[in-house]
Amino acid sequence: MSTTMPTATGGFGEKPTITFPGPDAPEGLQVEVLTEGEGRVISAGDNIVVHYLGQSWGGSVFDNSYDRGATIDFPIGVGAVIGGWDQGLVGQRLGSRVLLSIPPELGYGQRGVPQAGIAGGATLVFVVDLVDIK
Repeated sequence: MSTTMPTATGGFGEKPTITFPGPDAPEGLQVEVLTEGEGRVISAGDNIVVHYLGQSWGGSVFDNSYDRGATIDFPIGVGAVIGGWDQGLVGQRLGSRVLLSIPPELGYGQRGVPQAGIAGGATLVFVVDLVDIK
């Protein structure tokens, strides 16, 4: 397994393009702050507003909010989203752009989400822009 994270183009609020360093994903949850925001720190239970792009490791984009032109909001740190988001986004600052590499056990596991193009056992990569707290 690699320890090298993918790279992402673009700045906060811009649709990113993810480039993978090779076929092997790093082990465990990897969190890299691409742009450090200056807003308040996100706490478990906050209802956060984000833009995001999700892609399977070495695969294609399965979802992104940039093309829809609309952010999404949800409670963080309380089990409402996949574990990799709960663990990787709590403690980050508003205004940050965060790159997450999420192993299957903190994503969609061995079953995946075939209808969304996410294979079982897939490592997921997200670029998340932390826009606001509602």
